[in-house]
Amino acid sequence: MGRAEGTVPHSRLRETGPVRTPPLPTVPSRTVLWDVDGTLLLNSTKAGTFYHDAIREVAGVGPAPDEPHAVEHGKTDAQIITERLERWGGDPALFGAVSARMDELSDAYLTDAARRVAAPGVDDALHAVAGAGWTNGLLTGNSRHRARVKLAGAGLDVDAFDWDRSYFGDRFVRRSDLTAAARDDLDGATAVILGDTPADGEAADAVGFPFVAVATGVYSVEDLRATSAVVVVPDLVEGLPLVLEALGRL
Repeated sequence: MGRAEGTVPHSRLRETGPVRTPPLPTVPSRTVLWDVDGTLLLNSTKAGTFYHDAIREVAGVGPAPDEPHAVEHGKTDAQIITERLERWGGDPALFGAVSARMDELSDAYLTDAARRVAAPGVDDALHAVAGAGWTNGLLTGNSRHRARVKLAGAGLDVDAFDWDRSYFGDRFVRRSDLTAAARDDLDGATAVILGDTPADGEAADAVGFPFVAVATGVYSVEDLRATSAVVVVPDLVEGLPLVLEALGRL
């Protein structure tokens, strides 16, 4: 009987050996999950433009001239897109197309004038956290693509982060669902959320992660002290020793 079409002859199997599935990446034992906007990077005054333009181009709707400014700090991309489509009368089925257009506009908009700026002390903090035996990961409302473009545009080393153990908000309307995905993936590991908004703290609380707060976004030290944060610092220059001390206790 002839060899069936598309099969590999036994002699070939002997030459190449068995096919081996590569092992899954090892779950790091201790991970700091960094927020991006307001934490690793200073907030941008142009942030709302991406959502506005993507929704108008894809769905053909936009805000009324007298619409008040919505407070969206700490929300995921998925939540912002979903709420704006609903508020502006757009078709919710266009969510995926709007999200994809957001990624495209992120590339187009990151000119020198729109390039993001790293928050003070971030580069040293990333090195110090890694030196203390922690893995640097991300937990952000951005998509994976937008997070990478923003961080690279600000001059940060994107390879400083474990992208296999990072979590992105383009698929999760609720930030607590994003932290739940991280909890399930990092089962048995110690994970800490490091962010700049009360929403970061609430999402950490929802899954039992410790929260470290830094006031480099729109919320003050006093605002963040009203959360469950194990430590609140004004920035990652003056506050880095306190952050490392807090991590050392976990």
